[in-house]
Amino acid sequence: MSLNRCMYLFSRLQRHISPHTARITAGSCHVPSGVLHKQHQAGSGVCSRHVSSNSSSPKAPDTSLFVPVPLKTDPAVDGSVGAELTQPLDKNQLLKMLNKFYKRREMQKLAADHGLDARLFHQAFISFRKYVLEMTALPADLHIILSDICFGAGHVDDIYPYFMRHAKQIFPMLDCMDDLRQISDLRHPANWYPEARVIQRKVIFHAGPTNSGKTYHAIQRFLAAKSGVYCGPLKLLAHEIFEKTNAAGVRCDLVTGEERTFTDPEGRASGHVACTIEMCSVNTPYEVAVIDEIQMIRDLSRGWAWTRALLGLCAEEIHVCGEPAAINFIRELMFTTGEEVEVHNYERLTPFTILDQAVESLDNLRPGDCIVCFSKNDIYSISRQIEARGLECAVIYGSLPPGTKLSQAKKFNDPDDACKILVATDAIGMGLNLSIKRIIFNSLIKPNINEKGEKQMDAISTSQALQIAGRAGRFSSKFKEGEVTTMHREDLPVLKEILSQSVDPIETAGLHPTAEQIEMFAYHLPDASLSNLVDIFVSLSQVDGVYFVCNIDDFKFLADMIQHIPLNLRSRYVFCTAPINKKQPFVCTSFLKFARQFSRDEPLTFDWICRHINWPLALPKNIKDLVHLEAVHDVLDLYLWLSYRFMDMFPDTAMIRKIQQELDHTIQEGVLNITRLIRASNSTITDPLQTQGSMHGNVGTSSSNNVTGRTGQRRQGGSGVMIDSSLASRLVREGLLTTDMLLQLQREWSEETDDKNNDNTGKRKNKKK
Repeated sequence: MSLNRCMYLFSRLQRHISPHTARITAGSCHVPSGVLHKQHQAGSGVCSRHVSSNSSSPKAPDTSLFVPVPLKTDPAVDGSVGAELTQPLDKNQLLKMLNKFYKRREMQKLAADHGLDARLFHQAFISFRKYVLEMTALPADLHIILSDICFGAGHVDDIYPYFMRHAKQIFPMLDCMDDLRQISDLRHPANWYPEARVIQRKVIFHAGPTNSGKTYHAIQRFLAAKSGVYCGPLKLLAHEIFEKTNAAGVRCDLVTGEERTFTDPEGRASGHVACTIEMCSVNTPYEVAVIDEIQMIRDLSRGWAWTRALLGLCAEEIHVCGEPAAINFIRELMFTTGEEVEVHNYERLTPFTILDQAVESLDNLRPGDCIVCFSKNDIYSISRQIEARGLECAVIYGSLPPGTKLSQAKKFNDPDDACKILVATDAIGMGLNLSIKRIIFNSLIKPNINEKGEKQMDAISTSQALQIAGRAGRFSSKFKEGEVTTMHREDLPVLKEILSQSVDPIETAGLHPTAEQIEMFAYHLPDASLSNLVDIFVSLSQVDGVYFVCNIDDFKFLADMIQHIPLNLRSRYVFCTAPINKKQPFVCTSFLKFARQFSRDEPLTFDWICRHINWPLALPKNIKDLVHLEAVHDVLDLYLWLSYRFMDMFPDTAMIRKIQQELDHTIQEGVLNITRLIRASNSTITDPLQTQGSMHGNVGTSSSNNVTGRTGQRRQGGSGVMIDSSLASRLVREGLLTTDMLLQLQREWSEETDDKNNDNTGKRKNKKK
């Protein structure tokens, strides 16, 4: 090798020749000061390099969420410099050396001190070994070190700095863990709202059960104020306050996720606004703010919105309405802001009585009855049975459009209408004024989402039972006293026990990562997916004992769905916060198409939407058609929701709203004829009462007569309807078993019984021989 060539090689190795250049420097990533200042202004928490003295020890990250980043290598940087300075490396010798390094406990401990637990150490080593053995040309400094070790001029531990350099390349979060912890520190959410902290707010808690007038008194103060904001949990409630306020001669605007209505002809904002709680502004000053249903601050999915409103609204007076169970918690929360809470207690204006008898048969229904179900299938089957008896009934469930719900409520409330029975889900618990005499629980089991985001079947809580039961005998209705009972006899003592218990006190409030916080995470982890960013954020987040991070499964579901679509992070985040029903395939498909069209920078026009939903749509012929129309209505809601966040890309709001109103009327027509639709659905929706009775009747004629005795059937009146109190019937009624599954179990049980009988007969014959 020539002298000039040697000098050239050594000049290129100046930055590599000493292994000390690969020192491990923890916490070397820093957030630009501008980004930090932006986060503070946006109310996303102050990020500081210094942890406060009263902070607890850092939370150990869930390293199973750390996804290795593909390594970007450029062999042209050093070429074959290492091989020219030393000699080519023997792969077999390298493998033995690397495996020896992996087994060194000292190296594992040293790596753990720098953030590599056993899982990450193993993943990093596999990647490092593959890199060393498969790369045609290694970086010169690594090549020289490996060569020295092979020839006895170095120790296997000398590999460690290069191993850690590789680990930090595939796990970039290791190099900025302190910054990530600071960004995800959620222990002082009150400090996120500096504008609210500079005013001394007066907090008034209106506490009482349903139908106690607590919200009425708060609204009276809202109407008397020069400016005010009402924050409700439902669009229907916001719309009701919007209409009542304007009817009282006070100009009021309406703001929901999908709608903006300004009373001023020129579109100027009024002093009063009624909004859904997620849409309230924490930057606009008001004289009075009303936060309704404050107990929902502990809701696993939406609780963050109540926390944000309570801590962040810039109002001289905050009127909070809700259950007495939240009083102590709200006091504790306001203690962190230095604000006192004044409590006004209210009693229920009209009583309701828990009856001593269950209804047991639909023949025993009376005008003013409301049957509450927790599944749409039960709604369909019970409404069919009621109309088979020559009675009209109204139907209300959660996925119906607001206009249809109001139409059905009006039909039920109208004293001149023949409809005197209501079949509904717990959607009646809030937002609708209904003239109900008697609440009848068809079941006490409701599907819930637990803290882990898993669906489970569980008995309704005392709070839920009171919320629903309280709809009977409303002060403003013609029924001044309410009654509550169950459809099935065995449920009645359970309901009495639930209602006799005190409501569990509120102990925690929800929080949710903001777009600013996720953007700061992405600054450090530019190659991570949005779903992974949120996972890591929640894994590292620190919260005080009174807070929890809300369930983000729906957010992650949407993030994973559009991960392959090229969007900037802020747009991707906004799309993933869209309130869609992920159980509806058509809605999910539409969401995906919206995101794809948006990514191409192609506006979603009215014509494009009409082609997508196949507008105009015909009247539904069966339940499947009705469900599809409900999904289309949700898709139009999604368009309107996105149109207020990306106005230029979703430009035809007025036309979309017009066809949505037409669709609402079409759905109303379908619901009015729901019995005919059910009959046309080729009886795929079975009657959980009649089917079970006839099914068990068939079992009674089979080989084992004592099966009939265990089912506990009861005939009611002359209707021939059987109410079955067996475990099998309860499982079918609660949606845990289908009738087909039950029939299959019966067939298998009968076959098994026959086999045993045949075996016993054979044994007896053998004994006689």
